[in-house]
Formats: sequence, structure tokens, C-alpha cells
Amino acid sequence: MSDEQSELLAARRAKLERLRAEGIDPFPHSFPGVVPAARVVAEHGGLQPGEETDHRYRVAGRLAARRGQGRMAFLDLVDRSGRLQLQARVDVLGEERMERLLGLDLGDLIGVDGTVFRSRRGELSLRVDDWTLLAKSLRPPPEKHHGVQDVETRYRRRELDLMSSEETRRLFVARARIIAALRRALDDDGFIEVETPVLQPLYGGAAARPFTTHHNALDRTLYLRIATELYLKRLIVGGLERVYELGKDFRNEGVSHKHNPEFTMLEWYEAYADYQDIARELEELVSWLAQEVGYDGEIDFATTPWRRVTLRDVILEETGVDVYEHRERDALVAAARERGIALDPSETWPRLVDDLLSKHVEPKLIQPTFVMDYPVELSPFAKAHRSEPGLVERFECFAGGMEFSNAFTELNDPDEQRRRFEEQARQNAAGDEETQPYDEDFVQALEHGMPPTGGIGIGIDRLVMLLSGRKTIREVVLFPAMR
Repeated sequence: MSDEQSELLAARRAKLERLRAEGIDPFPHSFPGVVPAARVVAEHGGLQPGEETDHRYRVAGRLAARRGQGRMAFLDLVDRSGRLQLQARVDVLGEERMERLLGLDLGDLIGVDGTVFRSRRGELSLRVDDWTLLAKSLRPPPEKHHGVQDVETRYRRRELDLMSSEETRRLFVARARIIAALRRALDDDGFIEVETPVLQPLYGGAAARPFTTHHNALDRTLYLRIATELYLKRLIVGGLERVYELGKDFRNEGVSHKHNPEFTMLEWYEAYADYQDIARELEELVSWLAQEVGYDGEIDFATTPWRRVTLRDVILEETGVDVYEHRERDALVAAARERGIALDPSETWPRLVDDLLSKHVEPKLIQPTFVMDYPVELSPFAKAHRSEPGLVERFECFAGGMEFSNAFTELNDPDEQRRRFEEQARQNAAGDEETQPYDEDFVQALEHGMPPTGGIGIGIDRLVMLLSGRKTIREVVLFPAMR
């Protein structure tokens, strides 16, 4: 810490001690009756320059700027909803209250009672009749005009980013509204929201490595869930028919512009539907969401139906490799090499297909695209395709160069599910660590009978990225994982 910073902190602490010595509580317990600054602005947008009112409001927020001294001064107060100008006059507050108000530091939290008027310069303002210090700020806020410029600091100290950037505040308010709108749409469509275990005795429902932990009382290893799928399908077996869960999943993987080890996922499962039904519902839902949040970027969510293309065709179009003509690992590696694409010869065939899709196709899928009909080896929980042997009824939906949802016609044959688990075990023995462990409880649940079901997982963080035009997941997660 520099000498200048030390002096600033010391000066603020000295003010704190003076306030206490004068009998002023710098951290009072409450300040009831506060309204958002934006409400004051919205209710008096029609005032003309110089026009006065007798409408009184109580607002509260952080002191962000101060102009003028002596008999009259203007101050800016910022809350979650925006900024409001305050006018302080000595003939209203008196000499002592005025002096104390002007002696506050930028960043102090204050509460204000006052009446609305529009200044002669046209600025909607609140004339301060009374004010209260609500929290003394012992550290200076970020620089007023430029905010937090260092990207690492913005992510590690999100409170400073929010404090200084109205754009950041708007982004996370928008994220909350997207999530609320998703819940509202599903609730209105007859789904019920449920909660399933985060700590699980056996992980499953996705191809990922789990985080492990230990339960001391039970003396057993538990896993942070990588997906909610298997528990939710057990609820379909139980007769709930339409369920969804919106919450955190955890995958022990690297970080990137589209990966965070903990992330928010929406999964819903719908009895008597298939993956074509789910695709239609997804495009309608996201198209509606884009309108709700006022999306105006390059991606055309509004025009439906979105493009549909098979996995085989889209890889062939973008790479020239026909993955189904080369169903063996070595043959696929050789075919890719002929087209200048290097694949890892130690990977299994399913992993190589996934690498072709994720590294050589996915970044090019900017407009919303359903990639349909995957190899069974890549999809242990999807139902066999009704007309294409060796494939399953699965889609992944892409936009903005990344996958943001994954859906199946769900496998409901318990004997086939058992066989798939056994095949996953063989893949694991061949070196693929991201395979599904055998879940006997799930197989036994299917043996009771699960109706035809369509299910989907939607990455909420990625969806917010798309609808807000952000290029990295760290922008839309309040406190992302950092190295």
C-alpha cells in the first residue's frame, strides 16, 4: 500500500472516530421507507426546468459525486436502480447539518428525505430536507469516471465492479429477470419446480469428472452433482410428469470463456414428449426470452423454426470428414489427418467425434442451430433413434459459437439402460475417464416403468451470455473461479 493510500484510509478512520465522539452512530440499524431512485425519476419525468413540487420521497444509496460548497451544493446518490441528484441548501438544513453533509466522503452510504424539483439546467433533483449517515465507508470507491479497469479485479472484487459500473448492475439485474422469466414460463406450462440432492452418493447424468468430498458422520465419499438428470427422471417414474430444477451443478474441469467449475443449469423433463417436442419448446421459449430482455444482437432468435442439421452432416460440411464411414478410432484419425486435422490417437472413437464437433464445428455455429441424431456411444441416456440404427434421438442446440442446451428423447427401457451402463464401464477401462458410473438405483426405478419422456438441460450462464452479448462466462457469473 502506498503512502498516499495509507493517508486516505487514516483520514477516513479519523472521521469515523470524530462522528462517534460527537454521538453520531456511523452504522445505524435500519432506515425504513426507502424507494428506488428510478421510481422518483419515473414519476416526475414530465417536470419542466425550474418546476417545483411538494412530493416527498425517502431514498438511500452511495454518495457518488459532490459539486459546490458553502450555501448550496449538489450531490449524486446512486442505488441499484440508478442515479439521482440531490440539492443541499444551508437555509433548509442549517449550518451544522450542512457542514456535516458536505464533510462526508465519496462512497459513504446515506439516507435522504426530500422534495422533488427540476433544476433550471433540467436535472431532476431531490431537495434535501433531512439526511442520515447509514454506513461510513472506510475505503475510497473506484475512480468515478473509469470504474474498475483491471479485468482480474472486476471478477475477484465484484462488489467494486458493481459499485462503479451501472452497466454491470444492469447485467446482473437482467440475469435475475431471465431466470425469473424461465421459472414463470415453466410454472405457467404446468411444470413443478423440485429440488434434488447436491451431495450425491453416485454422480451421473453427464460426461464430466466430479468434485468429491467426505461425509464424516456417514464415513463415506460423496460427490457434488454434475447434473440433476437421473433424480429428475426418477420423479417422472413416480408420476410427477412435468418437473424442472434450476440450480448449481459442479464439474471438476478447466476454466475457459465458456466453462466455470460451478455453473447454473436448468433441466426439465416432460412425460409423453420426445426430442422434437422439446426442440420446438426451446426455440419458442428462447425467442420469447429474447423479446422480454430486448435482445438486439447479431443472433436471430426470433425467426423460427431454427436450423436443424444432423451431427453427421454438420461435421461433414465443416471438416469434410464422414464420421460414420470411419467408425473405428484409427480410421477416423487417419481420415481427419488427410484433411489437415490432428486428432489424439489415444482417445476413444466417441471422444474423437466430440472433439471434431466441439473444436472444428461449434465455433462456426453462430445462428441458432439444432444438431440432431448422435451416435449411441456419445449418449448413454438417450433413446435409440426410431429410424436410424446406431443413433439416438438427441440434439444439442448451438448459438454464438457455443452449445447451450442438450436434449434427448429419454431412454426408458431398463434392460437397454443396464447394457449402456456396462458399455460405459468398458469405455472407462479403455481410458475414457468421463464415463457414467453404473447406477443400479436408477435402473431399478426404470424397471417400475417410465412413460415416454423428453428432457433437456440448458446452461443458464451461457444463455445469459447469448442474450446479453457477453463473450466470456466470467462476465455473467458474479464471482467466477479464478486461477
